[in-house]
Amino acid sequence: MTKVFRSPARHGYAVEVSPFIPNRVACAASQYYGIAGCGTLLVLDETETGVALVRSWEWSDGLFDVTWSEANEHVLVAGGGDGSLQLWDTNNPSAPLRVAKEHTQEVYAVDWSQTRGENLIVSGSWDQTAKVWDPALSRSLTTLRGHEGVIYSTIWSPHIPGCFASASGDGTLRVWDVKGAVCRLAIPAHKAEILSCDWCKYDQNVVATGSVDSTVCVWDLRNVRQPVNQMPGHTYAIRRVKFSPFSKTILASCSYDFTVRFWDYSRNQPLLDTVEHHSEFVCGLDFNLHIPNQVVDCSWDETVKIYTPACLSAAAHSTTP
Repeated sequence: MTKVFRSPARHGYAVEVSPFIPNRVACAASQYYGIAGCGTLLVLDETETGVALVRSWEWSDGLFDVTWSEANEHVLVAGGGDGSLQLWDTNNPSAPLRVAKEHTQEVYAVDWSQTRGENLIVSGSWDQTAKVWDPALSRSLTTLRGHEGVIYSTIWSPHIPGCFASASGDGTLRVWDVKGAVCRLAIPAHKAEILSCDWCKYDQNVVATGSVDSTVCVWDLRNVRQPVNQMPGHTYAIRRVKFSPFSKTILASCSYDFTVRFWDYSRNQPLLDTVEHHSEFVCGLDFNLHIPNQVVDCSWDETVKIYTPACLSAAAHSTTP
């Protein structure tokens, strides 16, 4: 059963399931497809019968990404079209706790670190820089330069402290070392813009990329001359890729072709299923960390959907991490 939340006149850009509350999801959305107008940050709870609105905040510019704090269940950060990061608290209905504005163009990516003993935020911007922040957003600790195009995606390694990956319009996937403030690896992963990347949750050397060339590639960082698997199937740009938190080789992708696809990159025929339940670009995608095989997505068709694809419950019997 698919549960649906409708957000009239708000086009979903990103969703993330709470690391603390199993039925809670945040969604970053924008008016007018993010081209003009303001943004809305939604906090939603799945209920027995549907999806309920817990909190919503308006922002003066479009919101393009959202990430939950890994230390405080009430706190989240969003990235905006005005170059800002905003720190929000579900206990504070009126305004953000803090606004940090250092990026000079849209902030398209925000991510909160997950490794133990670390509590950092990374942001990626169309100004071609990534910035690392303390959890209060009081100031950026490091600015990382090297990409020659806009940055669409910045994701912390779930295994290696102080390490994140970034995907860019310059066609490269880069791996960064925050302590040394350097790029450790630059992979010419696609001959087109890369809109998304994600780390495998079970192998610290494996990263996936999703590109405007309509393919998902899986990379082993120890040998980047060619991908472990290049997976065609989508018919337009891939907006986001996500690895399963429960299965080592399973990942999902969503696209401007209105579909969400599920893959097992260890197979010769990796495509497991194609979900066609949106009528516009699908931009946001996440797996629930608490409920195996549950997926959340959001689309420019003004909906957030929570569902369990049949292919994953079937695959769960045949794959183990």
